[in-house]
Amino acid sequence: MADWTIYHNPRCTKSRQTLQLLQEQGIEPRVVEYLKDVPTERELEMLLMKLGMKAEDLVRKGEAVFKEKFKGLKLNEHEWVKVMTEHPKLIERPIVVRDHKAVLGRPPENVKDLL
Repeated sequence: MADWTIYHNPRCTKSRQTLQLLQEQGIEPRVVEYLKDVPTERELEMLLMKLGMKAEDLVRKGEAVFKEKFKGLKLNEHEWVKVMTEHPKLIERPIVVRDHKAVLGRPPENVKDLL
């Protein structure tokens, strides 16, 4: 059986839809509420590798904290990772991990790539 994890924000509609989609497939993933249980820099770097994404591409640029503090800044990978661990609200969600691969659940149907 595959190891499933969802980095989840229960207040986010897309995150709830993605979790529901998994559950409808009979999958009960480990749920990480990343705003409460913030990933470490290393964990976030591993997620980015599994996603095949650059750190800046995982940043929620519509958030007020981004606009106030980070808009227009040119940061490197490590700096963006540090920003996201310090401000987890900036981490795009949900992230679904199955073993060594991950997808962003925006739209929720993206998780079908892991089934």
